[in-house]
Amino acid sequence: MIVKANNIYKSYGDLPILKGVNLEVNKGEIVSIVGASGAGKSTLLHIIGTLDKADNGEVWINNTAVNSLNQKKLSAFRNEHIGFVFQFHHLLPEFTALENVCIPAFIKGESKEVAEKRGMELLDILGVSARANHKPSAMSGGEQQRVSVARALINNPSVLLADEPSGNLDSENAASLHQLFFDLRDSMQQTFIIVTHNEELARISDRTIHMRDGFISV
Repeated sequence: MIVKANNIYKSYGDLPILKGVNLEVNKGEIVSIVGASGAGKSTLLHIIGTLDKADNGEVWINNTAVNSLNQKKLSAFRNEHIGFVFQFHHLLPEFTALENVCIPAFIKGESKEVAEKRGMELLDILGVSARANHKPSAMSGGEQQRVSVARALINNPSVLLADEPSGNLDSENAASLHQLFFDLRDSMQQTFIIVTHNEELARISDRTIHMRDGFISV
């Protein structure tokens, strides 16, 4: 088991968002989380990704209780074990595609040579190696999102978390991105947890989790 979230509670002020959520995800599994806006999907994803803290409950990733880590160890753990893909790619405009991809590897302490070799391999796998030296403004939305996926994968994370990854793409690019996730699952045994409103992606996922009013509904 790669991810285990146990009895997660989260409120913002007097507003309860998560009300005792339990989730287990296995290696190489693609899990989609669906539900109406405000159901708690993104909050759960951010807590699993250590970007936010639960009020109560535990999160385990790759047999590590992330709640027990101090801030410095948590930052290092997040960098090494968790990849993120958001609706908006968040590429840095002043850097090339390859430079953007390599940033997490540089933070981890990899050499320029090792990081760029791995970065080029990923850009090639994702079909955008020809854009390696282009800045984001010179790439299409679909290309930019593929570069952001490469960046998320650069440190071989235990899990890749995606929040509405195709929400900003047209239907053709969205379908291409979804297929890419399955290709990565098959070739790299990559694990994905994806918050999505895309019905087709939810349908073809290995498992779909439905959230409603802060609970996982069965």
